[in-house]
Amino acid sequence: MKKIFEPFSKGTLQLKNHVVMAPMTRSRAINNIPNNLMATYYGQRSGAGLIITEGTAPTPEALGYPRIPGIFSAAQIQGWQAVTKAVHDGGSKIFLQLMHTGRIAHSANLPEGYQPVGLSDIPAAGEIFTDSLGMQPHSVPVALTQQGIKQVIEDFVKAAKNAITAGFDGVELHGANGYLLEQSLNPQVNNRNDDYGGSIINRSRLTLEVAQKIADAIGSEKVGLRISPYSTLSDMPVYDESEVQDTYVYLAKELNRIDIAYLHISDNPAIPVKTHEEIRKAFNNTLIYCNGLTADTAEEKLQNGSADLIAFGRSFLANPDFIERVAQNATLNEVDYATLYTPGEQGYTDYQTLKS
Repeated sequence: MKKIFEPFSKGTLQLKNHVVMAPMTRSRAINNIPNNLMATYYGQRSGAGLIITEGTAPTPEALGYPRIPGIFSAAQIQGWQAVTKAVHDGGSKIFLQLMHTGRIAHSANLPEGYQPVGLSDIPAAGEIFTDSLGMQPHSVPVALTQQGIKQVIEDFVKAAKNAITAGFDGVELHGANGYLLEQSLNPQVNNRNDDYGGSIINRSRLTLEVAQKIADAIGSEKVGLRISPYSTLSDMPVYDESEVQDTYVYLAKELNRIDIAYLHISDNPAIPVKTHEEIRKAFNNTLIYCNGLTADTAEEKLQNGSADLIAFGRSFLANPDFIERVAQNATLNEVDYATLYTPGEQGYTDYQTLKS
């Protein structure tokens, strides 16, 4: 039997296989509240050992996109409880991804009275979709004060506690894809000159304080972090390559000290081999790799020890029975890109399985 199908046991992560369903925004949470359709979707995909949910807002101003779920209200907690039950009934574990979009937002996507915020007031280039106004330029974010940063941290902690109440096995902090935590790391976006800007230590402070305080609140074994070194998604400007490596190796060392459960690396060709090696040396717990992997290349990474778990995204999106298809070497369904972010079941819960 291939390693990918074998049970995984490392620390407190006890999974039925080495496969993770990657987080993917699907925009089905009407009024930002998880619903029964979402419970069906996640339950269908419980062949994965671990499911990481779509990005979920810890606070109202974190709702940068239309119809993404939150975890800051009683109704949202209740909605997520149906999701966690469906996944647990399928024998899988599930972590909630906490995503604060920061400047990747438009005020039309936020509840009335809220504005996008960021480490600075530098708006992101490009446009973002809104249900009410169509495509719009990203809003200019309100630069957080130090007190505002402290409030963001507390909002993350409260959201993590809410996630445990909703039945999740843990939370993943979204420190990738150009969202708030990654914005704080990038000196071209974070131009602060206080404790949260300037040096690598200061620019890493927000991510590490969020991780530490959540670990203190719910247990470090229930915390993961997704990172995307060298990525330029969501208008992340390029900066000095050696400084990028130093930043992520420093983060890995500090997160190892906090003893979080895993680092989830969104891989891309721009990441030097040396950076991968240094992160692997700095972080002792579970490493999850994602992006562009097949069942065969995933097996290679598991066998050579460069990864402990492998996450698949689009393969799970279009194939609820992805694990069975891989085991039987069956053809995979193609993704319907036209329905990725549309409301309703089409392109969401209606993909064919081998048995249907």
